[in-house]
Amino acid sequence: MNNKSSRTSFILFFFVIALFLRDVTSIGVNYGTLGNNLPPPAQVAQFIKDKTVIDRVKIFDINPDILRAFANTGISLTVTVPNGEIPNLLDLAYARRYVEQNIKPHYPQTKIDVVLVGNEVLHWDTPDVQNKLVPAMKVFYQALGLSGLKGIKVSSAHSLGILLRSNPPSAARFRPGWDVGILAPMLQFLRETKGPFMVNPYPYFGYNKKQEDFLLFRKNKGVYDRFSKKWYMNSFDMLLDAVYMSMVRLKYPDVEIVAAETGWPSQGETYEPQCTVENAASYNGGLMKKYNSGMGTPLMPHRKIETYIFSLFNENTKPGSIAERNFGLFRPDFTPVYDVGVLKAKQAHPTPSLPPPKTGGQPKTPAENKKFCMPKVEATDAQLQSNINYVCSQGVDCTPIQVGGSCFNPNTIRSHAAFVMNSYFQREGRNNFNCDFAGTGVVASSDPSYGTCKFES
Repeated sequence: MNNKSSRTSFILFFFVIALFLRDVTSIGVNYGTLGNNLPPPAQVAQFIKDKTVIDRVKIFDINPDILRAFANTGISLTVTVPNGEIPNLLDLAYARRYVEQNIKPHYPQTKIDVVLVGNEVLHWDTPDVQNKLVPAMKVFYQALGLSGLKGIKVSSAHSLGILLRSNPPSAARFRPGWDVGILAPMLQFLRETKGPFMVNPYPYFGYNKKQEDFLLFRKNKGVYDRFSKKWYMNSFDMLLDAVYMSMVRLKYPDVEIVAAETGWPSQGETYEPQCTVENAASYNGGLMKKYNSGMGTPLMPHRKIETYIFSLFNENTKPGSIAERNFGLFRPDFTPVYDVGVLKAKQAHPTPSLPPPKTGGQPKTPAENKKFCMPKVEATDAQLQSNINYVCSQGVDCTPIQVGGSCFNPNTIRSHAAFVMNSYFQREGRNNFNCDFAGTGVVASSDPSYGTCKFES
């Protein structure tokens, strides 16, 4: 081999190695902006580009300041059209104006890869909006093409409330009605356009003290799915495989799955003892290690699932419990809440140094492992009766609320709904989304049992 060809091969070899290293030290992040102390977008974009290995960012709107800030950074962006725009997007002329005003001025200087039409629409919105989601996605995709933006994909992000059940993964399926009515047409559209199916797997919402190591990517005995004969060593894989099997049942196993949101809060209320810096570092550190390994899941062993950590910053004006405001990897001054290897200076150590798992001897709090699903105060009797009808049609034992049953008295719709909603919540895995009930349920830590009526926990 002559010197010239040898030198060319040498350069090519290191070019390939550089590409490989860049690929395995990257991760996506959700950039939420519900804070009154957050740095300006230009500083955020520069920080991500210069100081971190984050190469993909997802935002929850189409904020022009953020889109301008990420211009010419090379960082991929996923942006979100608000849920309220969905009915308007059925009009192609409106969709084209929306694209011309909000997307085209920033592309391709800003690397917009995906536009999400709505966020968790099936979880939060009315049936009317839900039924318009897929048609709106199709019209928006058409509008992008007519504006010459054919390189941008269109999708929508979903909570795992789309699943009827998730455990074991081999038996998972989408909720009846949504499966063939909305999700099958959506998956067909994504197959045709090569778009990703975006889901938000949060092991955090299924927290159980007994499964803590399994949820947090720590060493554990694993969980065996006797139907698929697969072993699971973490909950994240189980949730993704539950989504995959639900897609298989609809005959769409080939559509790409993206973990659009996942994370763990570093601080919470007194009734949220699982929200600690150690647990957040363990979960997100384990997630980084898994992602960088390139390994898929037991049912998708050869897929590297694109993943977005939630979230970039703690957001001090976000509603909800303390936990909701403390999912961030960083504080507003860019100092890390904990280290999971996203800072470039720490690339040699992609997982955090963690304390050993607790092995006992710790005092138990009254709230530990106690979670109940209760009706919201503002829920109407009509909504709660609908919940009763649904739960009792799903094979849940409703005899305790029938005449003569241990929970029949007091004979009110609210009391009966509380019992059956909680029974369903416990049976389905105690995930927060199993207590949604179209926005009428809330997870509580106080035991509502009374007299002979005992609520599961």
